Amino acid sequence: MTTDAGASPLDVQIDALKGGSADLSQYAGRTVLVVNVASKCGLTPQYTGLERLQERYAAQGFTVLGVPCNQFLGQEPGNAEEIAEFCSATYGVTFPLTEKVEVNGDDRHPLYQRLVGFADSEGHTGDIRWNFEKFLIGRDGSVVARFSPQTEPESAEVVAAIEGQLS
Repeated sequence: MTTDAGASPLDVQIDALKGGSADLSQYAGRTVLVVNVASKCGLTPQYTGLERLQERYAAQGFTVLGVPCNQFLGQEPGNAEEIAEFCSATYGVTFPLTEKVEVNGDDRHPLYQRLVGFADSEGHTGDIRWNFEKFLIGRDGSVVARFSPQTEPESAEVVAAIEGQLS
């Protein structure tokens, strides 16, 4: 598949978890942390840190965007209702969630086609390595940072990147 490297990830069409368009254009001018999420992963507790980021920075023009994916050992097997219930009841998630998509392979969602070409601090580009890989989209709609799945949402490097976009 080809990618349109110059286009913003916020220009793609993706549905919300509970149906209808997620309307990513509503985040234009905001800072967005896109994270492929899963409910049954060893990294699932990162939902706590993601929600704290959402609460801390939402009023400053920031949002987390969770993108459920079941491509890594079937760790997001639920349907939309089950995913929403798990996120709300277990982690108190208030940030938006999209439909469940594929982030790798021939059926990679266009959102991820626009994200995977950006390198993280170690130089990794290409396929998503695991659940909870993070991409920071700046106010101008471009990808400004990529963080490995093991990087905690509230780590100094993620917080610094977010705050740098909000200032």
